[in-house]
Amino acid sequence: MKEIRINFVDFWPLDKTNNYFYNLLSERYNVTIDEVNPDLIFYSCFGTEYLKYKCKRIYFTGENIRPDFSACDFAFTFDFNNREDHYRLPLYLLYIDEDNMNNKISQIKSRNELAESWSQKTKTCCMVVSNPNALDRINFFHKLSKYIQVDSGGKVLNNVGGPVPNKKEFIKEYKFVISFENECHDGYTTEKIIEPMFVDSIPIYWGNKHVGKEFNTKRFLNYHDFETEEALIEKLLEIDKNPEIALDIVSQPVFNEKMDSPIKIREDVLEIIDGVLKSPKKPKAQTYKELIHLMNTEYKKNIKKAIKRLLFIK
Repeated sequence: MKEIRINFVDFWPLDKTNNYFYNLLSERYNVTIDEVNPDLIFYSCFGTEYLKYKCKRIYFTGENIRPDFSACDFAFTFDFNNREDHYRLPLYLLYIDEDNMNNKISQIKSRNELAESWSQKTKTCCMVVSNPNALDRINFFHKLSKYIQVDSGGKVLNNVGGPVPNKKEFIKEYKFVISFENECHDGYTTEKIIEPMFVDSIPIYWGNKHVGKEFNTKRFLNYHDFETEEALIEKLLEIDKNPEIALDIVSQPVFNEKMDSPIKIREDVLEIIDGVLKSPKKPKAQTYKELIHLMNTEYKKNIKKAIKRLLFIK
């Protein structure tokens, strides 16, 4: 196989030799990590280390943040965006791949198997989150807690004696999981909706209002389908008391029938990256667009500094 040198910068804590993109490229290339002179870098939104690399750059984000397209040769984000240098790759797809769930998530268990799994769920509802700034999620937690016990296993509102070491092991004991995103934005769908489905639980989802374009809305409780929170809670309580209704939900296919399979998307992503590598175009980092990006970056920094100064003027 042909050799390729890559690097990952400005990501969350990431294993550079065991992740979605590294493993994908390893199917076609002999991949090595080169932090000095890579052929290609993948970068995210947690820093500016990418600026020191003048090779081809691919942007990926798991956050609700847009890229500056003058800085990257291609971008994978949540957005519904028809640009030629962009492809929609929501974070939940990386979780499916990471957990080797490509086949499992497309295969529906028998009703008897699901009934057995549901009967082993001894607790009603939980939440596992670490971001304290998502007020819609926090407010819903408090409201639902007036009706049933809601256990919080994350850093926020923890009531189980401290953050749990393994989210999947924790949530599998619960029938329902509060699966609210940090923010509500079209296309912004993370792992929060998919993790409860891995363990035959029912997500209570809030976030991407167009989530039904990809996910089967009969497989979860979609906050956006209810006129009021009270109506949503009433439905949850009804399901909790009636296992047959619960089984009707967890036996549904995970994805909308029009949705491309995660395996097909994976193949598309590999072809895209291959195309970026083989393209005769100069990396944007070696063109005038890099100057535009640097000017934009400095402008944003200066604006932030000016705002901070104004806030402290008395």
